[in-house]
Amino acid sequence: MSTAVLHPGGDGSGVVRRTVLPGGLRVITETMPTVRSVAVGAWVGIGSRDEAPEHMGATHFLEHLLFKGTPKRDALEISAAVEGIGGEINAFTGKEYTCYYARVLDTDLPLAIDVLADVVTSALIDPEDVVSEREVILEEIAMHDDEPSDVVHEQFSEALFGDTPLGRPTLGTVESINDISRDRIAEYYRRYYTPPKTVFSIAGNIDHDLVVSLIAAAYDRAGGLGTPDTPPEPPRLTGEGALPRPGVRVFSRATEQANLVLGTIGIDRNDDRRFALGVLNAALGGGMSSRLFQEIREKRGLAYSAYSYTSQYADTGQFGVYVGCLPSKIDDVLAICRDELGRVLADGLTDEEIERGKGQMRGGLVLGLEDTGSRMSRIGKSELVYERLMSVEEILERIQAVTRAEIEGIAHEVLTRPRTLAVIGPYKDKDFSAAIAL
Repeated sequence: MSTAVLHPGGDGSGVVRRTVLPGGLRVITETMPTVRSVAVGAWVGIGSRDEAPEHMGATHFLEHLLFKGTPKRDALEISAAVEGIGGEINAFTGKEYTCYYARVLDTDLPLAIDVLADVVTSALIDPEDVVSEREVILEEIAMHDDEPSDVVHEQFSEALFGDTPLGRPTLGTVESINDISRDRIAEYYRRYYTPPKTVFSIAGNIDHDLVVSLIAAAYDRAGGLGTPDTPPEPPRLTGEGALPRPGVRVFSRATEQANLVLGTIGIDRNDDRRFALGVLNAALGGGMSSRLFQEIREKRGLAYSAYSYTSQYADTGQFGVYVGCLPSKIDDVLAICRDELGRVLADGLTDEEIERGKGQMRGGLVLGLEDTGSRMSRIGKSELVYERLMSVEEILERIQAVTRAEIEGIAHEVLTRPRTLAVIGPYKDKDFSAAIAL
């Protein structure tokens, strides 16, 4: 067992420590002695992009099944144990990781750790539970499909990344959820839910050594520590990447509002230019003062929601502009989107926009770390996907150091790539090809 101090604290962060247990299980903590709550997360380095076609939807399926029961607790006892002390317990599935988390009072930390370790290491994956949760997930997919503003982002990813794991929906499809068997799900669970792929992150009023002993004891009881001296899984830093896929995908639906995403391939999360792209994104469509919001909503009243965004993965990313508008306004909206992207390429950002973008990024980072849950997420995700944990102060300095030349450079690289457009609305034969022309 080895322990290291990753950050000594003092810049608005607490002391961050990391211990690697025998078998490769990692425990990372951040002390916040002035609070009375604790957030605990069990992060598994497995996401929907790791699914082979025969396992499509298995990652999210497991998110449901792990709460259905263990030899120690049934489904009601799992939820009641945490909710009965005023806490909360839940989970989420991403493209590259899955997280099970709980937030409780600091005095109830031992119970939270015991429950999370129990569900992560000892899920029964009972055949009857697979049958019942299959129906629940199908309902979840149906609910998701009723929200065009959600579906259009999924359609954009599918069009952008094609028939690859990154392009497929995290929830799976109706066909894949109906087809996947209990044995395939159990096989997926045994293969990936192992100590070397797992990180426990805890933030709050805690003692690191006590946390480590509690987690080690919980895993030891479950027989889940694994082979001694097994190294932890390294961060996912590389992969196949992705090439731009220009084209238009129209999903015809009789909606009262048209939803669109126009964008292209972005950059990966380890690219040093991500800070410059963040400033560009903030100025272009990151808030109410951004160009897109001002032009589309404030000046012309063409839409209620208009924004741009970036997403980063180990080896690729995406940049997109989303707008929801009346179907009759879509040509005007797309023209503005193209014009604003073109203006950025031709003229760059103003000094005021650059400073406002930096301020928005700095403020968003610091304000987003005001609670134990966000601190827990930051250190847990960082341990899984980055080679090292950057301090808050270092990130703030990197944002402030972004130059105009860096912004212009990343703008010309990303915004000149072939573009993809996804549209959901009452369109059958409408030609949108002009919208993706550079």
